[in-house]
Amino acid sequence: MTLVAPGEVICTDASILADFAVGALIDEACLTPKPALVDRRGSGAHRDLDLDTMVRSAHSLHPTFRAIADLAAAEAPSQALRERLARIGRDGEQAMLLATGGSNAHRGAIWIVGLLCAGAAQCAVNDVAAICEAGARIARFEDRYVPAAAGSSHGARVSQRFGVSGARGEACEGFPHVVNVGWPALQRAREAGLSADHARLNALVAIMATLDDTCLLHRGGWAALDAAQRGAARVIDAGGLGQEAGRAALADLDQHLIALNASPGGAADLLAATLFLDSL
Repeated sequence: MTLVAPGEVICTDASILADFAVGALIDEACLTPKPALVDRRGSGAHRDLDLDTMVRSAHSLHPTFRAIADLAAAEAPSQALRERLARIGRDGEQAMLLATGGSNAHRGAIWIVGLLCAGAAQCAVNDVAAICEAGARIARFEDRYVPAAAGSSHGARVSQRFGVSGARGEACEGFPHVVNVGWPALQRAREAGLSADHARLNALVAIMATLDDTCLLHRGGWAALDAAQRGAARVIDAGGLGQEAGRAALADLDQHLIALNASPGGAADLLAATLFLDSL
């Protein structure tokens, strides 16, 4: 694959963008060791998911991401586009649930990575902030046809109960945990000579340290979120994955979150988004 410098034109072929999106979901799932998340070691804090299920889910979403990119490439941001993309996303959820036997492997990622597929199709410039802003412009429109059941989803209930913005707020704000946190952490780790896995884990930990993760709040309330943020901060303070102390702190965080039966799924979705943009 030909690499392009920031500001140069990127490929916006819908099928290739879908390839990158699916690849990012698989790379995130396979990344090991992640705290309380599905990885090559096992299911983490999840009882209904494993790595094979995550990979099947990712592959099932290729047509969804392709359709999102294809439609976004042909239309300017508008409420009508937002609503048509949402319909594609809901169809993608059904394909995911069919592939996983009813388990929610990637509902959040369909929203987050799907919007970035749309942003990349519209932006066509190799710039992380510009692609994120293009996706955000779409996210800010309302969806008049959102099903009533969406208001009682885990994410919606958590956002209302705890007063956090959740995945929708992250998107409408231009994906700040990708642009300002995950992406810079990934680049710093690379510049320091870390391995690909350690660089990606550093990005995940950086996101966890500041994200009000609705997955953690749903499963364990403020106690789980506080444990995740403080534990991630300890990994960073210990030097990250490039240092033995940082790796030990990550192992401690893993055990703590599993004991709480809490998983940082929102941070995982934003890491997948970071990896998707990195692949561009």
